[in-house]
Amino acid sequence: MHPAESPDSEKLSAPPSRIYANHGNPPLLALLEVGCKRVLDIGCGAGDNAALIKSKYPECSIVGITHTQAEADIAQRYMERCWVFDVEGEIPDGLARQSFDTLIFPHVLEHLKDPAGVLARFVGYLRKGGQVLIAVPNVLSWRTRFQFLMGRFHYESSGVLDDTHLRCFTFLTADKYLLSKCPGLQLKTKTAEGSVPLWWLRRYIFPRTLSECIDRWGCMIWLNLFGGQVLLSGIKK
Repeated sequence: MHPAESPDSEKLSAPPSRIYANHGNPPLLALLEVGCKRVLDIGCGAGDNAALIKSKYPECSIVGITHTQAEADIAQRYMERCWVFDVEGEIPDGLARQSFDTLIFPHVLEHLKDPAGVLARFVGYLRKGGQVLIAVPNVLSWRTRFQFLMGRFHYESSGVLDDTHLRCFTFLTADKYLLSKCPGLQLKTKTAEGSVPLWWLRRYIFPRTLSECIDRWGCMIWLNLFGGQVLLSGIKK
């Protein structure tokens, strides 16, 4: 999935028993620290991020958590094990006894009733000095603003207005809310990834390298406008 074409990097979906599958989230995984040996992928979907990690770090051990057996059956090809349970419920003993170098929350926290509480609980399974990677959609990206400006609001099966989203975040609020219950987690990186609306210029005129350069520039200058997803990296003190 090219970030310029789908800046939200939201997992593709289809009604209640939907399987979340895409091409992973390379911008988020670019924040993964070298030398990571054990990763817990919370909300792993069909294991697309795990596949990307394994392609770059074959020796890395990945454990996943998802909410359907159908997703787990696909994801476990890239994992040591894929657990199936509600992350807002009780954590299985077999998982609770483990520790990890990195926790990944790839577009899952916006689906939860208490995302800050869930984050705080899972940080307990992170070793000291370990890393947390978070990706959430920016509800104030230009695409959503344009829809609202045109008087349109419709829930969708994917993207920022996914009909299973319970929480909304912006570039300005994501870290303040999500890290509010994690005093032992220090924010290391906060950035946005998305695209500038180039429309036909992107498709027919500009070379891909120029379009991507404009996207990066836009996300550096106006993060809360052109950033389709907010990316956070934290370190456990």
